[in-house]
Amino acid sequence: MRYHIIKRRYKQKRVEIMKSVKEVATETKILDRLKNHPKSLELVKYLFGDAELQEMQEYANNVSIRRLGYNDHGPVHMRQVVGNAIKMLNILHDFGIKTSLEQEEIGTFEDSMCAVIMAGMMHDLGMAIGRQGHEEMSALLAQPIIERTLMHLFPDDLHRRVIIKAVATEAIVGHMSSRKIHSIEAGIILIADGCDMTKGRARIPMAINTTPKVGDIHKYSANAINRISIHKGERKPIKIDIEMSGDVGFFQIEEVLLQKIDASPAKQFVELYAGVAGEPRKCYL
Repeated sequence: MRYHIIKRRYKQKRVEIMKSVKEVATETKILDRLKNHPKSLELVKYLFGDAELQEMQEYANNVSIRRLGYNDHGPVHMRQVVGNAIKMLNILHDFGIKTSLEQEEIGTFEDSMCAVIMAGMMHDLGMAIGRQGHEEMSALLAQPIIERTLMHLFPDDLHRRVIIKAVATEAIVGHMSSRKIHSIEAGIILIADGCDMTKGRARIPMAINTTPKVGDIHKYSANAINRISIHKGERKPIKIDIEMSGDVGFFQIEEVLLQKIDASPAKQFVELYAGVAGEPRKCYL
């Protein structure tokens, strides 16, 4: 599904990719956050220019919104998750907290960043098949893209290709908290996915799906989320602060985000606050 205004075009293998204003804006933020990580920067530029990945993301979003009646699971959402994950990973790095690959002395921070980026960009591809078990379908659909991307980035480094692929796959299959995950990297994707729940994500589904049905609470609660900020915390490294327009937004926090944080190996590094605009914030973590 094409969105609306075209602002940026990439060329890769002679295929032109057209993107919406929101995609371009999100990509610009991601590129800025990676300016000190050259290999990760090379990776996102490659993925942003991958025509097959773009088509898969857009088709997954079409199925999610038009066929299934869910909210955004397409190019914008996947980029938002990448942006959230990069921000959180950078905060942990600034605090001197090592990723799982670093702790185990089997990989670098850059390797962890590459794995998180790849997972974020592909974690919802399985929505092209359907909602049930979509995380496993996402991992299946992502494998060829992960493999050729890593071969492009690290053609002479089998070790890096193996560990980055493994961590990215763990993060993809674990992003619904239905499967136990063990790495900080996968835990970051789990939380980053849960943090993309502002009203913009529910705008299109609410406009085109007007017949009431089971599951609508997710759209209405997301529509009550005004703003989510991720920055350095006072008590813990990562602070997530959520502002809502109404109490219905608490459903999204307590039934979606909080459950994902609880299941994340990165939970110990997160503090969470939420509240209705103009009222005192509730501290969850």
